[in-house]
Amino acid sequence: MLKNRLATLLIWLSVILISAVFVVLVLDLVRHGWAELSLAYLVDAPLDAGRGGGIGPIMVSTGLILALTISVAAPLSLATAVFLTEFSSKNSVFSGIIKRSLDVLASVPSIVFGLFGNAFFCVYLGLGFSILSGGLTLACMVLPILIRTFSEGLRAAPDEYRLAAAALGLNRAAALRHFLLPTATPALIAGLMLAIGRAIAETAALIFTSGYVDRMPDSLMDSGRALSIHIYDLSMNVAGGDSHANSAALILISLLFMINTLSSKLAYHWMHKRITCL
Repeated sequence: MLKNRLATLLIWLSVILISAVFVVLVLDLVRHGWAELSLAYLVDAPLDAGRGGGIGPIMVSTGLILALTISVAAPLSLATAVFLTEFSSKNSVFSGIIKRSLDVLASVPSIVFGLFGNAFFCVYLGLGFSILSGGLTLACMVLPILIRTFSEGLRAAPDEYRLAAAALGLNRAAALRHFLLPTATPALIAGLMLAIGRAIAETAALIFTSGYVDRMPDSLMDSGRALSIHIYDLSMNVAGGDSHANSAALILISLLFMINTLSSKLAYHWMHKRITCL
């Protein structure tokens, strides 16, 4: 009984500690950055190196980079996860090499991805400092997270589903579409949220690929400053930019909170709909 109470106490202390850190962080950002927030701040262009104006072009560049990252990384990750879980043997040498490579890639620092993106996308492919280079670099960086999460979600699907699909004469594609992917939907959404969180807050990789330009981008080939780079630049390189840096950081955390909340709602709605249909 005493051990159970101690374990419960430790769990509650851990939860309170983690929640307290988050609350203190948010309150500090609100205290220093709330005064700058307004509708004009979200749509206007930066002025005076970011000391004035807003973050309109920054938000557009961030959205484009994030959309490009997910649109490239998600299909590749899902295809790789399906291959590893459904079409390859657990003892296969090839699949073992892929898994080991993913583990190595997941531990590579983001600055290394930035140098790779600069050398390959910006210089070798001639894309230069652009939103396209930044998005493709981030896609390479989030691949290990997405593949691992998608694989675990598919692997968690009961084998009875696969056997039932085979008994009904369904091919593997049909089994994936009607049984395995719907079952793995929460894991797929969780993987996407982890990838979005990693990508939207990334700074080091984008400094070498997407660039610093804070004007409104006209295309994916234009240089674009992401929100994380804008926060870094205001804090480190611009005298008197701390208040706007705090405001931008508050916007970034708010975006992450809204994305996670929306994804949780969608996952719950999807699973509730599937259960109702069954």
